[in-house]
Amino acid sequence: MNIFITGATGYIGGSVGRHLAAAGHAIRGLARDASKSAALRAIGIEPVIGTLDDGALLRDEAARADAVVNCASSDHRPAIEALIEGLGEQGKILLHTSGSSQVGDAAAGNVLNVQVFDEDTPLVVGAEKWARYELDQRILAAPGIRGTVVCNTLIYGHGTGLQPDSVQIPALVKQARQSGVLRLVGRGINRWATVHLDDVCALYQLALERPGTRGFYFAENGESSYADMGQAIARRLGIDRIEHLSEEAAIALWGLNMGRYSLGSNSRVRALRARRELGWQPRHASAVEWIEREMRLPAA
Repeated sequence: MNIFITGATGYIGGSVGRHLAAAGHAIRGLARDASKSAALRAIGIEPVIGTLDDGALLRDEAARADAVVNCASSDHRPAIEALIEGLGEQGKILLHTSGSSQVGDAAAGNVLNVQVFDEDTPLVVGAEKWARYELDQRILAAPGIRGTVVCNTLIYGHGTGLQPDSVQIPALVKQARQSGVLRLVGRGINRWATVHLDDVCALYQLALERPGTRGFYFAENGESSYADMGQAIARRLGIDRIEHLSEEAAIALWGLNMGRYSLGSNSRVRALRARRELGWQPRHASAVEWIEREMRLPAA
């Protein structure tokens, strides 16, 4: 299959692209930085230099591809419109990467939300994430294509592309390593569904290769509280001090999206459809076990 993938130099895109190339697919990948071309070719991805704002380029690449995988921004509507236009109404695949922070709440780390969503549960989406939800729906309703949305949860694991680190756990680790203090938003009793990057790659491959696949799929292999993940990080780094931040302090430290949603909210979901319809079987242990046994330690 000829596949065009955006975000090819990123954590998800690079790992998915390399995985699909190893499975025998021909991969062309969007990259902003021409200096990374040789590194992309080394992992089986033919570089296409450009950005999500290059509408004509995106339309051309989508037109020549059998499938498009968007692993860049989950919120860039003009890019998605260009890709849909380029794919035409020929039954080709648009696989879009979304994120489960869209069902995140403003718990400030201090409340465990009992609501657990799955693909059959109406989602509760706040105003700040409504545009992402609407973009997912736009893809699913686009005529003449197989619109598929994979809504990832907290991803952990080492990237196999050009970017080795994900977002949430490395942010906590880096801050703790630099300061000697493990900082959490509130008490950290908020919980996130989690998924290992290798299992994400396997799910993307299944969604692309299984005939007729389309629709919305969560990706998760369990869940963990930030308190549990934070304590595991502290143990692994040999840190004995844990500090609990207010939401305001967390936003000042990490920014609004990270402080309120990525680290301070609950995002509890179950990936029922991927298991039921695609036969997806996550193979990896929990995020806490990965932190304790496999996570690479950053330099002091």
